Amino acid sequence: MKPTEKKDARESILFTAWAASVIAVFGSLYFSEIRQYEPCELCWYQRILMYPLIVILGIAVVKKDFRISFYTMILSGIGGFISIYHYGIQKFSFLTESAPACGRVPCTGQYINWLGFITIPFLALVAFIIIFICSVMIWKKTKGEKTE
Repeated sequence: MKPTEKKDARESILFTAWAASVIAVFGSLYFSEIRQYEPCELCWYQRILMYPLIVILGIAVVKKDFRISFYTMILSGIGGFISIYHYGIQKFSFLTESAPACGRVPCTGQYINWLGFITIPFLALVAFIIIFICSVMIWKKTKGEKTE
């Protein structure tokens, strides 16, 4: 980079989204592989949506491909909705009572409950929100650019 060239702000935003996905993936692996917390079915759906983001965003960071933001916005949006539902059935009794059985591990179970409100689906929701907001910011700045 020449001293007169200015770094594109989208690069930092894209890196932030990628970093959020890395932290989320390693966090989920820590809980399942080190702490031995078996994921419930909804946790698996959230993982299915989060794990590809680490690769997609990583490649986008290296190639400076900002057009990927549309796809990461969709994946993180869907993941966020699953996380909201999962958090809701953990924390709100009217949802907990009507929650379907998820399999061997109930989706209403809370392996962690830090400060009375931070659970694993809450952590996933925070990561999905960060990625979604970063993706929207990049998408807005990229919209209208000509493709190469």
